[in-house]
Amino acid sequence: MRIALGADHAGFPLKARVTEALEGTGAEVLDLGTNSTEPVDYPDVARKVGHAVVAGEADRGVLVCGSGAGVAVAACKIRGIRAATCHDTYSAHQCVEHDDVNVLCVGARVVGPELAAELVAAYALAQFTGAERHVRRLAKVAEIEAEGA
Repeated sequence: MRIALGADHAGFPLKARVTEALEGTGAEVLDLGTNSTEPVDYPDVARKVGHAVVAGEADRGVLVCGSGAGVAVAACKIRGIRAATCHDTYSAHQCVEHDDVNVLCVGARVVGPELAAELVAAYALAQFTGAERHVRRLAKVAEIEAEGA
């Protein structure tokens, strides 16, 4: 699996640990920046990761900002992206298993490096169940997305 990883300046300090954890699951990491704590705008990072996922350059994405909220809001504006902010391991795998989330968002000012590593590993190793009820619900989500066009 190839995972696009992006962080803003607040998320940058966690990026190395997140990369290490993702690689530990066997994932290949596509690093889309940032590469310092110099201020950058989180929507720009979310756009890079979201477009990489939609274009098929990556199977999934991970975004890290201060709270995880800003990048989630921005990423969800991209057609085809289902982003979720998760700060517990249950949600990090369940969002994939039930909701087929393709971008995990994490708050670097909310979780520490070891919890962040656990979150991204749980996310990377999770698989969509394909259960009928989940497929039905995702079809309804797609309808909502189409209405917004």
